[in-house]
Amino acid sequence: MDISLIVVLVIALALFFDFTNGFHDTANAMATPISTGALKPKTAVAIAAILNLVGAFLSTEVARTISGGLIREGEGGIQITPVLILAGLIGAIVWNLVTWLLGLPSSSSHALFGGLIGAVVVGAGFGAIDLGVLLSKVLIPAVLAPFTAGLISFIATKIAYSATKKRERDGFKKGQIFTSSLVSLAHGTNDAQKTMGVITLTLIAAGLQTPGSGPELWVIGACAIAIAIGTYTGGWRIIKTLGRDLTEIEPAQGFAAEAATTATILASTHLGFALSTTQVASGSVIGTGIGRKGASVRWRTASRIVLGWLITIPAAGLVGATAALIAGFGLWGVIIDVCLAIAAILTIFLRSKRTQIDHRHFNVPDPGVFVRPKKRKRTARR
Repeated sequence: MDISLIVVLVIALALFFDFTNGFHDTANAMATPISTGALKPKTAVAIAAILNLVGAFLSTEVARTISGGLIREGEGGIQITPVLILAGLIGAIVWNLVTWLLGLPSSSSHALFGGLIGAVVVGAGFGAIDLGVLLSKVLIPAVLAPFTAGLISFIATKIAYSATKKRERDGFKKGQIFTSSLVSLAHGTNDAQKTMGVITLTLIAAGLQTPGSGPELWVIGACAIAIAIGTYTGGWRIIKTLGRDLTEIEPAQGFAAEAATTATILASTHLGFALSTTQVASGSVIGTGIGRKGASVRWRTASRIVLGWLITIPAAGLVGATAALIAGFGLWGVIIDVCLAIAAILTIFLRSKRTQIDHRHFNVPDPGVFVRPKKRKRTARR
């Protein structure tokens, strides 16, 4: 099997995953300012795209966690092949698109880890996974981060409402432009790096890059562009869930949620944690819903989101493991994998057309908001 062909396929799939990561996670930064009217929908996704692009160039710590920490090195070098990485990416992409179709703000990061872990376990065994890195850099942050962000946003919401009067709170809309921009920048510093790490891992596994080295400049640039384009397309289904279906959001709440999300993501990026920005953003929104007097969290929606968090790694892992088993048949197995992945992508895309949601759904008031009808002009009687 021509290794260069597999490397090209992996890089192409990795960049497509990065694209899906972009539109899957647009809601993390822009759901709240769109829902409060602080930013128009298309303006919001354009700002998010630009800042994701910039953020991707600011750090490579998370990329190094993936390329040089999660998968162990054995006697023959790193215990993963480009074919297994390809299988893992298929698991991540399919699960990302399924949750997008359902409007479920699940973790693109955990989908990626799940897909890779499932493929590696099939191809190299459980011993190829560094459980210490998995636990400390992925699983523990997955549990602590949403609770931390929720607590911070709860406190920030309480402070915002106690320190301001009702007529002063529209000023938070301007603040939301700043805080949502910070979330987008922080998202670029964390999520774009995961794909950089996967491509770097592929190049190392193929013997095209020195083990332990970081991502090349062309890898950083390609991943930055892919996630920016994905972000600009807008994940409108998930924006609706996070911005409207989870709780009613006012400008002060949006400001608090975005500030909490930014602080949590930047701290995690600095520590090299491969964090789920989706979990952080969801936790922040729930925290603001609890923190504002008179607001209510729709716990049924919240429970669906938490269920998505719990099953993302095993579900993506199952798809990745299945793809790895098929790829084990050699070149024809790889071809079958790619064809099945394309068929799954097209099926999900066509299914989404039945209930299409786009930016036009956010240019009208929320259905739950009362809109005073316009008075009809009286016509003079003859």
